[in-house]
Amino acid sequence: MSQEQVYSDAGFGQPVPRGTRPAIVVVDFSYGFTDTQYPTAADMSAQIAATRRLTDKARAMGLPVIYTTIAFQPWEREALPWLKKAAGMAALAAGSRLVEIDAATGIAAADPVIVKHGASAFHGTNLAGLLTGAGVDTVIVTGATTSGCVRATVVDAVQSGFNVLVPRDCCADRAQAPHDANLYDMNQKYADVTDAADIEDWLDSLA
Repeated sequence: MSQEQVYSDAGFGQPVPRGTRPAIVVVDFSYGFTDTQYPTAADMSAQIAATRRLTDKARAMGLPVIYTTIAFQPWEREALPWLKKAAGMAALAAGSRLVEIDAATGIAAADPVIVKHGASAFHGTNLAGLLTGAGVDTVIVTGATTSGCVRATVVDAVQSGFNVLVPRDCCADRAQAPHDANLYDMNQKYADVTDAADIEDWLDSLA
């Protein structure tokens, strides 16, 4: 039996309903992830460009565009168990350039920036409240890394009651294998994995 048949027989991979009030959450396109002078980063220029096409369109339509960054205070770098496992993340110090959103994303002054201390953009933040308050029913998740903070955000988004879409060409990782595996798994269980062109067409249909 094929892998696809196993998932299909188990009832996974159903299509996600699309609402009428989407938001885009751009996960961790900060210099610590995007500027390759830093060991924690990888070349994400293509994914940033694809994401920017969506965020520029959404912003022009009056739809929420929300960015996230990871930033740690000195005491957190000593205390948090995650930073013992993923020690490189401790370099993401509050106030440093590494935690600033990459200007290439086209971030605007009015765009909210959620500061997080773990993988999910929802854990310990007010993101769910911001989305609910804005009347959002569908969350488009982009950013980095696919296998880490994007996946964690997607799981928490659907658990928070939102329909979730993930454009694959707007997500970046440090290696191809975890990128592909996690997109496959998210598409089966938590979100519709699509691409930027499809999202653009859908946004146009809402305009």
